[in-house]
Amino acid sequence: MTVIQEVDLFVIGGGINGAGFARDAAGRGLKVAMCEKDDLAEGTSSRSGKLVHGGLRYLEYYEFRLVREALIEREVLLNAAPHIIWPLRFVLPHSPQDRPAWLVRLGLFMYDHLGGRKKLPGTRTLNLRRDPEGAPIMDQYKRGFEYSDCWVDDARLVTLNALDAAQRGATILTRSPAVTARREDGKWHVTTQNTITGEKREFLAKVLVNAAGPWVTDVLTRVAGANSSRNVRLVKGSHIIVKKFWEGPHSYLVQNHDKRVIFINAYEGDKALIGTTDIAYEGRAEDVTCEDREIEYLLDCVNRYFKEKLRKEDVLETFSGVRPLFDDGKGNPSAVTRDYVFDLDETGGAPLLNIFGGKITTFRELAERGMHRIAKFFPNMKGDWTADAVLPGGDMENADYDLFRETIKAKYPWMPRELREYYGRRYGTLVDKIVGSATSLEGLGRHFGGFLYEAEARYLVANEWAMTAEDILWRRTKHRLNLSDAQQAAFEEWFVSNSAEAA
Repeated sequence: MTVIQEVDLFVIGGGINGAGFARDAAGRGLKVAMCEKDDLAEGTSSRSGKLVHGGLRYLEYYEFRLVREALIEREVLLNAAPHIIWPLRFVLPHSPQDRPAWLVRLGLFMYDHLGGRKKLPGTRTLNLRRDPEGAPIMDQYKRGFEYSDCWVDDARLVTLNALDAAQRGATILTRSPAVTARREDGKWHVTTQNTITGEKREFLAKVLVNAAGPWVTDVLTRVAGANSSRNVRLVKGSHIIVKKFWEGPHSYLVQNHDKRVIFINAYEGDKALIGTTDIAYEGRAEDVTCEDREIEYLLDCVNRYFKEKLRKEDVLETFSGVRPLFDDGKGNPSAVTRDYVFDLDETGGAPLLNIFGGKITTFRELAERGMHRIAKFFPNMKGDWTADAVLPGGDMENADYDLFRETIKAKYPWMPRELREYYGRRYGTLVDKIVGSATSLEGLGRHFGGFLYEAEARYLVANEWAMTAEDILWRRTKHRLNLSDAQQAAFEEWFVSNSAEAA
């Protein structure tokens, strides 16, 4: 006999919008289920530029409301997850051949003041010949600006939202696509099937939320058998990873000849993350890859500004994602809005809320406003709550990571400083769940290389839906960048033999 689980809200899509929606709804006292066809954040949400930012360049397209809202959210998220989100200073060398200096300075002034900035330092002007931030820049660039934004571990942001949702009672299913969703007697009957075990599960939901990102139209038409006048436009963004080639914790933002801007971010200690491209994309989102022409484009842009010239051989890793942008009819992919749009279909008394577009910085606000759109179907649900709530691991005094750093130093004096910092930045106060009763490195179990110990892998399998070695090596962490091929193979062999026991 098939057991049907009744819920108030069923969310399709385990990216940042879906996980954020599930968290918000669960915190309002609703019964929630969320399914994801692959791993959490396996699509677009783990392939971003790793920034919580207002979108400086969006000012040029007069997206003032979007920028203001994103800047406000930047500080909300900084307080909610100080372990995985932290301030980052960007150096912008000025190129007289592109935007005039007065326009750049005006944009930065607006960027400083649109969102009611509180925690982050403001813009300052740099003499690139004198200030140390200008040391790696070619001599022809004499003037620059420095401004603030925030770094984020994007895939962990998704996982922490799903974890918070689960702790508030939500059912989270990964590698379990919705194979059918049909309206029956004023409710949604949803069937999911796990792609590993083959297990099918049945749900009855009052409201269905389609947060499938690049697959939103596919879910809308193929799974739910519905339609909408709105659509998404798929835009590919690719990044490359190289060895870091400058001193200091700051990052860079450079302008290219085509008016696009490229981020050159300090990444994982000794590396640099460079991106992104903006290319209209018409293939399957699952098949997206970084092309040679994109690598050349990014390298040419960097080499235009820096003394040290990068070659294709310097590229350690590439990744590409497909941004599901709301199709506003703009011809230039860079000009397509990063705003989001809701489409609410109430056919048959079984509401379907489709989410088109959005960006990682505004996911919390998107979920909150989405809940406002469907509030009439849940008259007894609780009110807004996420603006002042921390994500798992972020419950540290005054949202102050520096104070927390001293706390874990006192708690684990036997642990090397670099490993403490690694655990602190990935897990915050959840580090205790990983370390457990260990009083030495040996207590963390087998060491696979870098900062990867058995205790972390077991925690991720048991608590954060890690089902494959790649889930751990690339999305829950970035160990893949720091382990040799042999070390990765050894971990994968261990994982296959031990993951069932860890779960």
